[in-house]
Amino acid sequence: MLQITNLHANVGDKPILKGLTLSLNAGEIHAIMGPNGAGKSTLGYVLSGRPGYEVTEGSVTFNGQDLLALEPHERAAAGLFLGFQYPVEIPGVSNVQFLREALNAQRKYRGEAPLSGGEFLKVAREQAGALGMDMDMLKRPVNVGFSGGEKKRNEMVQMGIIDPALAILDETDSGLDIDALRTVGDGINRIMRKPDKAVLLITHYQRLLDYVKPDFVHVLDGGRITRTGGAELALELERDGYKELAA
Repeated sequence: MLQITNLHANVGDKPILKGLTLSLNAGEIHAIMGPNGAGKSTLGYVLSGRPGYEVTEGSVTFNGQDLLALEPHERAAAGLFLGFQYPVEIPGVSNVQFLREALNAQRKYRGEAPLSGGEFLKVAREQAGALGMDMDMLKRPVNVGFSGGEKKRNEMVQMGIIDPALAILDETDSGLDIDALRTVGDGINRIMRKPDKAVLLITHYQRLLDYVKPDFVHVLDGGRITRTGGAELALELERDGYKELAA
């Protein structure tokens, strides 16, 4: 599904990714772990097409398409979803309206008919209910006044409504208490653990991986993948840290 080959990327004049190579197949969940400044968030931003991140070398294909040749909205319509470490607030824009417009814009790009208001609300209720979110929260401005856990839960509702093929989740566990962590983990499994989908899960900690069991764990350090293993690698990192691994 996703093939990253020798990817180099700069932020301004500073090289961040320095020859990263990674493959994700449909049906797989991959976790990316690594120390601060290693390039984890940069990888997510480069894949999603965020401005200010310049690819200087390498290639990325997504379901046979040259991902780097697509604009950010085209990447989203092709099935890529980016979950933010710190979801932004959008005052004056209701969740319901935002999500309906986003979903129908993607459907239009793919040549599909837009959902009517009633059809969309049915989907939204199903996704909100599955994550224990009251529909009244979806009528509020996007993330305004939400706690950290509510923002992440709202993002899982967004992901369920958009129904992407590939989810890149950047420290989705950041700021979550135990109950919210379990809810978010269950949401990722319910929405994305399917044979035609894949997840790239960027995290600092092993705790989310208790709920979302990865097929592979990768260590990203110095802008490249330095080690790959199974779920046991995350436990090793939790126990020994990155310095010990480098030693």
